[in-house]
Amino acid sequence: MAVSNVTPLEAAEKGLTKLGFDRERLDRIHRYLKGDHDGPYMPRNASEEYKLLARRAVSNWLPLLVKTPAQALAVEGYRRAGQAGDPAATSVEWEAWQANRMDGRQMAVHRAALAYGQAFVTVLPDPADPSRAIIRGVSPRLMYAAYEDPAADETPLWALQLEDPPQEGEEQRAWLYDAEGVTELVIGGKDGPQVAGFRAHNLGVCPVIRFAPDIDLEGVVTGVVEPMIPIQDRVNQTTFDLLVAQSFGSFKVRTISGMAPEFERDPETGEIVYDPRTGKPRVVPIQADASRFLVAPDPDTKFQQLDETPLSGFLDAIEAAVRALAAVSQTPPHYLLGSLINLSAEALAAAEAALTRAVDEYKHVFGESWELVLRLCGRIAGVDEDDKAQVLWKDAESRSLSQTVDALGKAVQMLNVPARALWSRIPGATATDVEQWAQMQEDDDPALRLADSLTRASVPAPASALPDGEEPTDNAAAA
Repeated sequence: MAVSNVTPLEAAEKGLTKLGFDRERLDRIHRYLKGDHDGPYMPRNASEEYKLLARRAVSNWLPLLVKTPAQALAVEGYRRAGQAGDPAATSVEWEAWQANRMDGRQMAVHRAALAYGQAFVTVLPDPADPSRAIIRGVSPRLMYAAYEDPAADETPLWALQLEDPPQEGEEQRAWLYDAEGVTELVIGGKDGPQVAGFRAHNLGVCPVIRFAPDIDLEGVVTGVVEPMIPIQDRVNQTTFDLLVAQSFGSFKVRTISGMAPEFERDPETGEIVYDPRTGKPRVVPIQADASRFLVAPDPDTKFQQLDETPLSGFLDAIEAAVRALAAVSQTPPHYLLGSLINLSAEALAAAEAALTRAVDEYKHVFGESWELVLRLCGRIAGVDEDDKAQVLWKDAESRSLSQTVDALGKAVQMLNVPARALWSRIPGATATDVEQWAQMQEDDDPALRLADSLTRASVPAPASALPDGEEPTDNAAAA
């Protein structure tokens, strides 16, 4: 294990500098996720109508690209090496998971890691109870972690966490994690970072775990959102062009040539009325609607019509851009376009094959990180670490219940797989359900009930429950 040789203040200065370098990129990703996109191109002298259409042109697809794989990622169990049956609440590590409500909180970690390229989780002893672990997720906008080998190290040398995104000239709290403890800092002041306190954690490693779904051998991380921003901008631009054509050119325009206009006249004198600003005669507007005919006294007058601008090309371009968005992000197109019509189970599985492969990859990467988190929880609780323990993921594939049960039943009958080993593979079954089913099976098994009765009958009665002067007897021998 590498040991950091920098002081807390030096690490804080370096961490703030690194966060500053990456702040623009992370803030841009954050903006796009929230729907604050760069505006589409428009003329420099654009009117307020154009600007309104530009705001309405934003079609934010990016959150769906993050939520779709994140909704298929849910840790639902933890099994230590050699642990048979259900992994439920027998391990100390899983008790820490449940105590920290990580069934729900894990989703925020997955979404941040997918969106930004990485996220962090801290594991520390509870000051009120040092044997209890506290697990917290941290956004990459608020934390920088320094590694000796950023692509291979399990834990960083040190990590700096900010309370809020840094603002110019504003003081705020920060925390520096290392292998010895947590140093509380005050940053943003005129005198630079200042140490405000220290608390040891006695874990021997920096208690920060990184979740990086797409990291290369140089330690560079890539999220789902950043590569999609150019395509998202293209969708917005095409949508803006569609709205402009729809607002200003999607209707037929009638034209009249060869007819002198009719001028307004004073009702009393009959004289032509002139506009006081321009000095020109006021023209009586032509009332043209579906209930009127246009009639001209001049036989040379021509009535014509300008056709509307076709919108189908814009719609096709938007659909093509969304399909490119789906292909590059490995998101099934029907998730974005809603074009799902009478697909069989096999066709649906084929349409979601790319997403399934992506989710499987994320499970491998995130699973290793969660195992490190739970290993630190076990270290805090004082139990022996299990390097072979594994987290169990919820099965989120699209399969019908009848097909799944039929396949599991054949595995039991034809391959002699124990039925109880397949209970957790039933769609919708939780770890608690499996544990309850096991207890019900034991309660309903006559052989187990008989064995339990014999066991209770073989236990000698307490001496206090016997009459005075009577010696305890061996019930088992008597039986």
